[in-house]
Amino acid sequence: NLEKEIKEYKSILLAYGEGSIKKYGLYQKVVDVLKTNKINFCELSGIKPNPRLTSVKHGIDLCRKNKVDFILAVGAGSTIDCAKAVAFGYYYEGDVWDFFKGKAQIKNALPLGTILTLPATGSEMNGGTVISNEELQEKLSVAGDLLRPLFSILDPVYTMTLPKEQTAAGVADIMAHVFEQYYSPVEDAYLQNRLSEAILKTCIEFGPIAIKEPENYEARANLMWAGSLALNGLLSYGKIGDWAVHNIEHEISAIYDLTHGTGLAIIYPNWMNFVLNDKTVDKFAEYAKNVFGINGSDKFQNAKEGINKTREFFDSIGLPSTLSQVKIGSENLNTMAEKAIINNEGEMGRYVKLGEKDVLAILKMCV
Repeated sequence: NLEKEIKEYKSILLAYGEGSIKKYGLYQKVVDVLKTNKINFCELSGIKPNPRLTSVKHGIDLCRKNKVDFILAVGAGSTIDCAKAVAFGYYYEGDVWDFFKGKAQIKNALPLGTILTLPATGSEMNGGTVISNEELQEKLSVAGDLLRPLFSILDPVYTMTLPKEQTAAGVADIMAHVFEQYYSPVEDAYLQNRLSEAILKTCIEFGPIAIKEPENYEARANLMWAGSLALNGLLSYGKIGDWAVHNIEHEISAIYDLTHGTGLAIIYPNWMNFVLNDKTVDKFAEYAKNVFGINGSDKFQNAKEGINKTREFFDSIGLPSTLSQVKIGSENLNTMAEKAIINNEGEMGRYVKLGEKDVLAILKMCV
């Protein structure tokens, strides 16, 4: 399908990560299509997880130098996010970081397409991007409909060579996206809630299978569907998302370069325990019943069992449960809590509002 999607373009930026697409032959397949159609292309390679602002700026320079009219991102969410930032940065004369600090608005962007190799971020089907500024130790997001890919090629075969830890972190990332929209101050939206639970159950069903049997097509295909549907807007219609856990994790990975899904797996059960109270218990009990089949007579006990099952699942697919397991101590907890609140204009969380002291308490639970 790639040829028919790109043949109208004259100069393409080919963006990819640190070389796995070359190792497993996908790179050559793409290059062969470009050459067969006599399309000029330049390459932005070496894009890292938690994509760096330096890569974005290098990509913008390449696009301008080579008069690029299309960007093709081949890889995981980090590659796609970097490509999106390049796409709107191309038309901006100032510092592209201005967009992430709210000093500039996206008004134009180069068109882009993707070939996905890791289901996790949903970036292949949404208009969001998250970029890390190493110099400032900040990790921020920006979004806009102009950043939605014109097409995305999703072939589960391209995910069969993923290491176990990347597969597991991807599963946690997908589930976290669902949680952020499932736990909402909006109490209705029945269908979105059931869709959310279906995606969570899909991850719980097929995550362990994909890790144990990496070439299981059914498992890889279902996880790929789950990743896209979890964050393409479908689950959020009519709802207000929370997003506190994501914002807390961004502060951790901004300093420590932690894999995003790994950080989310550490934080989420702790956040759940922290916000469980008389007002939230019904939702957590609903989650426990519909996702894990827990339906005892005590709703608080059911809620706690559901939270424990969440932790047990992350443990079962090899994800850490504490920051100390990934060699992160308590030395920057205050800084991270403070920056999380500053970057969210004084308060975070829509389902349960959190202040700086609350964020710090959750981080301490994670250590």
